[in-house]
Amino acid sequence: MSEGMSEIKYRSAVRTDAAAIIEFQIAMALETEDVVLDRAICTKGVNEVFDDPSHGRYFVCEKDGRVISSTMITYEWSDWRHGVVWWIQSVYVIPEMRGRGIYAGLYAYIQDLARHDESVRGIRLYVDRRNTTAQKVYTRLGMDGEHYLVYEWMK
Repeated sequence: MSEGMSEIKYRSAVRTDAAAIIEFQIAMALETEDVVLDRAICTKGVNEVFDDPSHGRYFVCEKDGRVISSTMITYEWSDWRHGVVWWIQSVYVIPEMRGRGIYAGLYAYIQDLARHDESVRGIRLYVDRRNTTAQKVYTRLGMDGEHYLVYEWMK
């Protein structure tokens, strides 16, 4: 995909993307949930995904060599489906690139990987009820938010 003369590229993240991903996580938590993340803990958390891929996998979008968006998938085993459901988490697009289809392209890239992996049965995500902008994007991408509510207990 190209935007004017700029090159947009979607790919699996590599360890050298960690610094950008950490910044995105900190910005997203503040922006979407008014939560201030501890940088040291967030740094350890992001790096742990690269150290142990069983925790998840990051994907990024870069424009002209600069990472401008990222997301992570984690894995849920589904006995009903005898396969894995990918959970999309930590979606972030830098503010100046929003509204340009960047996340749609990243989602399409991930969805294509899922389609070609026989063990993957579907993709899910959760979104803060107050984040109506994101909900509209996910609906436009064909995702359905009507089936489940997510309940949680966090320590």
